[in-house]
Amino acid sequence: MDIRKKNKVSVVTLGCAKNTVDSERLMNQLKVNDFFLTNETTDIDTVIINTCGFIESAKQESIDTIFEAVGMKKEGRIKKIIVAGCLSERYKEDLIKEIPEVDAFFGTEKYEGILKELGGELKYELLGERVITTPSHTAYLKISEGCDNPCSFCAIPLMRGKHKSKSIEDLVRETEFLAKNNTKELILIAQDLSDYGKDIYGKRVLAELLNRLSEVSGIEWIRLMYVYPSHFPDDVYDVIAKNEKICKYIDIPLQHISDDVLKSMRRGITKKRTIEVLNKLREKIPGVSIRTTFIVGYPAEKKEDFNELIDFIEEFKFDRVGVFHYSVEENTPSFILGDPVNEEEKEFRREHLMETQKEISLQLNQSFVGKKLKVLIESEEGNYFIGRSYRDAPEIDGEILILNEGQNLILGNFYSTEIVDFNEYDLFGKII
Repeated sequence: MDIRKKNKVSVVTLGCAKNTVDSERLMNQLKVNDFFLTNETTDIDTVIINTCGFIESAKQESIDTIFEAVGMKKEGRIKKIIVAGCLSERYKEDLIKEIPEVDAFFGTEKYEGILKELGGELKYELLGERVITTPSHTAYLKISEGCDNPCSFCAIPLMRGKHKSKSIEDLVRETEFLAKNNTKELILIAQDLSDYGKDIYGKRVLAELLNRLSEVSGIEWIRLMYVYPSHFPDDVYDVIAKNEKICKYIDIPLQHISDDVLKSMRRGITKKRTIEVLNKLREKIPGVSIRTTFIVGYPAEKKEDFNELIDFIEEFKFDRVGVFHYSVEENTPSFILGDPVNEEEKEFRREHLMETQKEISLQLNQSFVGKKLKVLIESEEGNYFIGRSYRDAPEIDGEILILNEGQNLILGNFYSTEIVDFNEYDLFGKII
């Protein structure tokens, strides 16, 4: 018998959804190479840790996870440790010196090297197939890799390289594979969705991709995450507005609104242009839900810049907001600026911003009482079914709670739901 059939491999995924997709592709390759995938934490032949190296907290989580595996190896619970992904891509030589207990280090998307290390081989024709680790009705589709934007604070280009799009044909085939495996919600991800296609088609073709993906039978929702604001494709507005399968939802990370801070961040956009893009989204796509993220404590952010950001949030009233502390990253342009804003001040600004957003979210949620929404049921917890509407991306946004009154709701199905109550972040509904 092939020894690989006895070889138990565990894949641990850290970081963002893009890492999730990478792990899912690797897991499928392991599976077709006759390795046995397991989630067990003892008696494992190999653990593969797919790391994140984006910001300091993510790097620390990756390091902690590696050392935990090293401890398990010393106890005899693991035979072999492989570290892959962003942290390994960025700090491979340092990691080799500091953690010699790890058997091999690989960077991002190094499927072939990992498989060879384990005695397998890459099946190129199956790279579009994955072992889905999310609930089967929802899957991420990574449409490109890397990033060409020069943001001063970001280390992604150091780890993921320049922007590289996957072809429309390959993405359609991958979507067909997902749909055959019960995926109904497709979440498009990349470092920058806006740039999709420019490297292989000579122009941005996100709108064409959206139309092609929406033709795949079984897909009911397509959601866009991380659309870069400075070059938002004009033809995408109308596609979102007119195509019923595309959620009226945009994740558009702004990072700040002060012109001085945006300039120092090298975001390639001004406050005026940012507001123009946001207003156009609301004008062209009635009912659109806009999610964004901001960085607080950036070296060039003075208190008046932060106050300007708060005023902007109060005025524009985003549906969803995420906030990150600025993290100093070596070899990025902003590294020379140091880290003059202390952690206490960063946390004060983060809490202030989130308190501001909580009041806005409360007002917006109140406006949905009495309205009907299409809800995707995801789980059952206690006395409630938990679902999401077009306004809610998984894990990061709100939820819709439906009291279980004996209904036979099927997880992964859509139901028409009337909103009857609300709190700061979630809605409460009843099935119509």
